[in-house]
Amino acid sequence: MKVAIVLNTSWNIYNFRMGLIKALREDGHEIHTIAPVDDYTSFLVESGCVHHAVKMDSRGANPLKDLALTFELFSIYRRLRPDVILHFTIKPNVYGTLAASLLRIPTINNVCGLGTIFLKKGVTSRVAKWLYRASFRFATKVFFQNSDDRAIFLEERLIAPGIADLVPGSGIDLTRFQPVEFKRNKTFTFLLVSRLITDKGILEFVEAIRQLRSEGVDARFQVLGAKDPNHKRGIATEVIESWISNNTIEYLGTTKDVRPFMEQADCVVLPSYREGTPRTLLEAASLGKPIVTTDVPGCHHVVQHEYNGLLCTVKSPEDLASKMKQMACSPDETLLTFGRNGRKKMEAEFDEARVIQKYREGLRALA
Repeated sequence: MKVAIVLNTSWNIYNFRMGLIKALREDGHEIHTIAPVDDYTSFLVESGCVHHAVKMDSRGANPLKDLALTFELFSIYRRLRPDVILHFTIKPNVYGTLAASLLRIPTINNVCGLGTIFLKKGVTSRVAKWLYRASFRFATKVFFQNSDDRAIFLEERLIAPGIADLVPGSGIDLTRFQPVEFKRNKTFTFLLVSRLITDKGILEFVEAIRQLRSEGVDARFQVLGAKDPNHKRGIATEVIESWISNNTIEYLGTTKDVRPFMEQADCVVLPSYREGTPRTLLEAASLGKPIVTTDVPGCHHVVQHEYNGLLCTVKSPEDLASKMKQMACSPDETLLTFGRNGRKKMEAEFDEARVIQKYREGLRALA
């Protein structure tokens, strides 16, 4: 089959979907990727994908730009004529599905997370729900990354029950992310891996650091991830620089491979407001790292409180600081137990092979 995979960035495809792409190519499918060109596009081509560039503004809702995107995707789909299209992230899910419906091309969509838009009441939320309802009428199958998100779509009647299914996020490659021998750092080290936008709880993390330092907690606080000041909820560059210059955080920049950084940390932190299934936490748990994260959809599906980590109240730097302090003061045996339990949970529930199998079943149903 000729399979098209559509996302908002080439980076996203390369970091989260290469396992699926490799498996589908091994099955004999011809893979085409559709996304804006960025530094990772060449890696997709090198892996054997045929890439098609598209203009897509993933940072905002501009009706004219979104209409142009729909027509551009329609043009690509009409020229390419794939047997099935796999959509990921909001704009491909909505506008890609509408474009595909005009050509009667089957689509398998993946709701990677609802973000904060579904947490708010207002015009933007109502418009988003209307768009999902209008487009998902034409979807062949829709995968959700957690049961909370699927429940919202079903309760709001945004989707027909028969096409809604669950996958464990993007899954995790258990072979690539293997636990390393436990060795506690002399100075306890926390690591946050995320884009620097407010939705990820960065501001709460910084405030928690200040509180911990005021209480005399001796620890290192590292941040790994891209600055994104142009995002509407991005942290301004000068603010990040001030955190670095006054030694609030150690900024590690970006990387193609998070493993060396996670392996050297004692605990991974993600105080996000809401997630689909956060890849960062899957990676950390698979490596056998204790985790502190928020008790919100997506995060609390990966971390079970006091089993493989600690859950804190969302948007509460005080509770985040409390849980981080509890983790830093925990004996080695507790950290080891959290790490072992996290690995067990990944093996039982989040193996990438489960995600790949779901897509294989979806493609077979269309063959």
